[in-house]
Amino acid sequence: MKKIIAAGGLVFNDQDELLMIFRRDKWDLPKGKLDDGETIEACAVREVIEETGLQHVLLMEKLGITLHTYTEKGEAIEKESHWFRMTAPGQQALIPQTEEDITIIEWVNKNDISARLQNTYANITAIIAQSGW
Repeated sequence: MKKIIAAGGLVFNDQDELLMIFRRDKWDLPKGKLDDGETIEACAVREVIEETGLQHVLLMEKLGITLHTYTEKGEAIEKESHWFRMTAPGQQALIPQTEEDITIIEWVNKNDISARLQNTYANITAIIAQSGW
């Protein structure tokens, strides 16, 4: 089984809202594959910036690692995603990375999170719960 290392973020704004992306008919968190020679922390920040259009992101503590498997072009893949808490201070424009099939980006407050979690992946629900938010 091929293994992919990825990193991403649980990004919070000044109002303690969580940034979520809508990709391929599911709510998700921004993340992506580690490039050769890149640190896991640099990957997490780069992927959040690329997928969301945020310009200023502050990396905080590591929250954990999730694992999931999927099949791509007939090949079984295990994806190991490293998650970090991040903050995005101030008012920043959100620009979905459409080439990654991201169609919506939203700041979600605690009152609205349960609706998003009904249409997401188990590992996303788990890392959000693990974050203590």
